[in-house]
Amino acid sequence: MKIWVDMTAPAHPLVFRPIIKRLRAAGHEVHVTARDYAQTLALLELHGMDHTAFGRHGGASRLGKFGSLLSRAGAMRKFGRKQGFDLAVGHGSNDLAIAARRLKIPAVNMFDYEWATVQHNIGCRPARRVITPDSIPPERLRRYGVGPGKLAQYPGLKEEYYLADFEPDRTLPERLGLDMERVLVVVRPPPDVSLYHRKSNPLFPQVLTHLGRHEGVQAVVLPRTEAQREYVKGLELPSVVVPDGAVDAQTLVALGDLVVSAGGTMNREAVALGTPVYTTYGGRLGGVDEALIREHRLRPLTDPRGLELEKRNAAGEQLRRDPALLVDMILGAVP
Repeated sequence: MKIWVDMTAPAHPLVFRPIIKRLRAAGHEVHVTARDYAQTLALLELHGMDHTAFGRHGGASRLGKFGSLLSRAGAMRKFGRKQGFDLAVGHGSNDLAIAARRLKIPAVNMFDYEWATVQHNIGCRPARRVITPDSIPPERLRRYGVGPGKLAQYPGLKEEYYLADFEPDRTLPERLGLDMERVLVVVRPPPDVSLYHRKSNPLFPQVLTHLGRHEGVQAVVLPRTEAQREYVKGLELPSVVVPDGAVDAQTLVALGDLVVSAGGTMNREAVALGTPVYTTYGGRLGGVDEALIREHRLRPLTDPRGLELEKRNAAGEQLRRDPALLVDMILGAVP
C-alpha cells in the first residue's frame, strides 16, 4: 500500500518512527508530510526522516487556527491528489482528516487525550478507524461519532511503544554542560497555543522560579516555541539551562532525577522510562492521566514546595511494548 503519514506536533516524529520503520519493512510505501510547529521539523531532521513541509501553526486565536486549517488542508489536498494514497494516518491531524475525506482516502486518527473537543469533532467523524489507549473510556468518544465499529484501543501508553528500542545517549549531559552531581530536573512548559489549555497556569512560573534559584538543582527547560525559549532565558535564573535547539529529550528524561511538565507527552515518557514525574497541567484531565494518578505513577503538583528534589540511586524500570500492535491496528483500517 501507499501510505500517507502527517505530523503536526513535536511528539509525532517519535510516535511514528517505529511504525514507519515496520511499515516499510513490510513493503509498504510511506510518505511523510509535516507542519512547521514548535520543533516538529527539527526533530524530523534530527531523526533522519524525509518529509514534505506544509503550512504553519495558526497561533493562539481560534480565527488564526481556523485560517491555518483551511489553508493547510487545501495544500495537502493538492498534494494528495497526485499521489494515489491507499491510507492516511495522523495523530490528531485535522488537516489530514479534511484532505483525506475530500480525496476519499481511508483515514486513521490516533490520539490519547479525549477532551480536545474541536479537534476530535473534525478528525474523528470522517475517519475509518480511531485508535486510542484503552484507559480512555469508550463512552467519552461517542460525542465525536466514534462507535464500537470504528474504535480500536491498545493497552498502556503510546510512549511505551515508541520507546521500546530506546537507549539513552549518556554523552548528552556533558555536551550540554550539565552538572550531574546536582539534582537534574527536566521541565516542559505548558502548551500555550492549545485550545484545550487556554487559561494561563500561574503554577509553571512559580515552579520555574523555585527550581531556578535552588543551588542544588540543575533545571533543563525544553521550550515548545521560540517565544517560550526567549522568555525563560530572559529570566536569567542561575540554575536553569535552556538548550539552543532540538535535543534528545528522552535521554534527559531517562537520566534525570525528576520531570515537571505541564503537557502530556513528556509526563508519559517519564512514566514509561521509570523517572519520577509531576504534572502541572491546568486543563481537564483525560483518561490516561486519571489512570496514571490512580496508579501513583504520575503526581499532580499544586505547590512548588511539594517537589521532592533528590538524586536517584538507580535508573527506573522501563516498560517496553511491541509497536507491531499499532501497525496491525493501522493496517486493519483497510479491508
